[in-house]
Amino acid sequence: MIKVLIERHLLEGLEAEYQAASKSLLQGCMAFPGYISGESLRDIERPNHRVIITLWSSLSAWQQWEKSDQRAQLLAGIAGLLAADEKVLLLTPV
Repeated sequence: MIKVLIERHLLEGLEAEYQAASKSLLQGCMAFPGYISGESLRDIERPNHRVIITLWSSLSAWQQWEKSDQRAQLLAGIAGLLAADEKVLLLTPV
């Protein structure tokens, strides 16, 4: 199993739009083979900073989702709401 940590910085004032658009992304992710669980968190001190943590059955399952047309299409729905490209960190237990 691996965990994927995704950091996103939203443009000022677009939090509500991001919240609505990110629900579609989460729903698509949840239905993808290899997805186990996930959570979306908001930074208390920087409300435009979001952290998404997902758990996947394997690195290859995440890579298939990451490169899928479905994810690309869903990410396009939030691209205009982000101040910068998302950062992805892949983590494994030690």
